[in-house]
Amino acid sequence: MIVANPYDLYRQNAVLNAKPEQLVVMLYDGALKFIRQADQALTKKDIPGAHQALVRTQDIVTHLRAALNEDYEITRSLDALYAYIYNLLVQANVKKDRDVLAIVARLMRELREAWVQALKAKPDEASQGSGRSAG
Repeated sequence: MIVANPYDLYRQNAVLNAKPEQLVVMLYDGALKFIRQADQALTKKDIPGAHQALVRTQDIVTHLRAALNEDYEITRSLDALYAYIYNLLVQANVKKDRDVLAIVARLMRELREAWVQALKAKPDEASQGSGRSAG
């Protein structure tokens, strides 16, 4: 019998049981993790490692764009911002430029923090008497 890594099981359960809003924060966390990995790889001159981490970050940004809810006015602005971030990631990958990567990291941290603050301000669904999510 093969026993799975307990950390992997915990992470899988966290994703499966998360609300959609929490999944967005998890995506930002993942993107920031891969940005750190890319930066560390660039520092070590590990070009394949940097490329892999940057591509994974690009995949997350692509997913964030695809998941945008068009019912909200902010969607166009977020889509444009995600497109800009994606283009910066491509530029950082092609040029292996840590300065561009630092810009992406700052933008992603700010977006993550804004999302976390919005979640904190969101009324508790239990107190509304509805199980439906507006986000």
